[in-house]
Amino acid sequence: MTSALPFLPFSKPTIDEATITAVSDVLRSGWITSGPKVAAFEAQMSEYFGGRPVRTFNSGTCTMEIALRIAGIGAGDEVITTSISWVATANVIIEVGATPVFADIDPITRNIDLDKVEAAITPRTKAIIPVYLSGLPVDMDRLYAIAKKHNLRVIEDAAQAFGSEWNGKRIGSFGDFVSFSFQANKNITTGEGGALVLNNLEEARLAEKYRLQGVTRSGVDGIDVDVLGGKYNMSDIMAAIGLGQFANIANITAHRRNLARHYYQAFGPDFEALSGAQLPLQAFETSKAQSNYHLFQIVLPDNGPTTRADFMRAMQERYNIGTGYHYAPIHLFTMYRERGFKEGMFPVSEKIGRLTVTLPMFYAMTAADVDRAVAAVKAILIK
Repeated sequence: MTSALPFLPFSKPTIDEATITAVSDVLRSGWITSGPKVAAFEAQMSEYFGGRPVRTFNSGTCTMEIALRIAGIGAGDEVITTSISWVATANVIIEVGATPVFADIDPITRNIDLDKVEAAITPRTKAIIPVYLSGLPVDMDRLYAIAKKHNLRVIEDAAQAFGSEWNGKRIGSFGDFVSFSFQANKNITTGEGGALVLNNLEEARLAEKYRLQGVTRSGVDGIDVDVLGGKYNMSDIMAAIGLGQFANIANITAHRRNLARHYYQAFGPDFEALSGAQLPLQAFETSKAQSNYHLFQIVLPDNGPTTRADFMRAMQERYNIGTGYHYAPIHLFTMYRERGFKEGMFPVSEKIGRLTVTLPMFYAMTAADVDRAVAAVKAILIK
């Protein structure tokens, strides 16, 4: 029997009326591609990240590719990353002609295991792409110590980490390249889109070339192309949405952290022992890693009372609650198997990829919604 309660999705964007009006104003203005709204959005983010240059793009994927290109990474180079991410994280490495090298993940944080990263470094390694799964940063001190020791660039896949912090500092306000996504289910959205935090204005100017066909303009009619660029610019329509979302980032982050606190409280201290499932690592102000709780993911028990597919189906059909899973291990996709990857190479990634489930988490949720989701999980897992 399906619940009579309304459907509770695992993610849902919140767009307020002021933002809708701002988009309407852009549409009426006659300037709907990259223009003053993009410039304003970039300026506000630059201030948020302590004055670092920020450039916006039409996806979070191309920001990583462009960072790799700015770093000069290409054929013959290796880039270390995690298999538990959206496939774009590894695809961009191939896109620039380099070779992806996977390192297994930590079973507690579910982020890339930095011990495994260091073990995977070879003379061909030129960069690391760590992923901050669900918004949880890796050990940033250790990450950058490894990068400095081995003279490596870091392209932080912080797609899910806008508003997260490390040791009281915002992710994006320090480090090397930092890539964010504004896709529809992110904590702040522009519908699609992304931003890249860079180290200096020289890199920012090169990023501008790469995002728009390699073009440099000068004077009234001067134009030149000296690098191979693409068509990756953000529109003013998207930036208007982003400005409206960004104005509320403090409230969004605080509310999601409160929802996460309520999840832990509702599950209770004995849930893991009773169910065999694993809750995410708690990452609040008491730890160096302060998550924005982009996602709230549990790991189902191995050989438990239900498969993941049956669990997700039960949540939908019996309780009218949406779930997701993030992510399938990249190295087991056909394209990556054809590059020599196979089962058993990264056992923790494979286990997490097989058993992880994403529960509802979005700005419009209430504590009552959390209670409802937790009650459904317990009813399915605890017999």
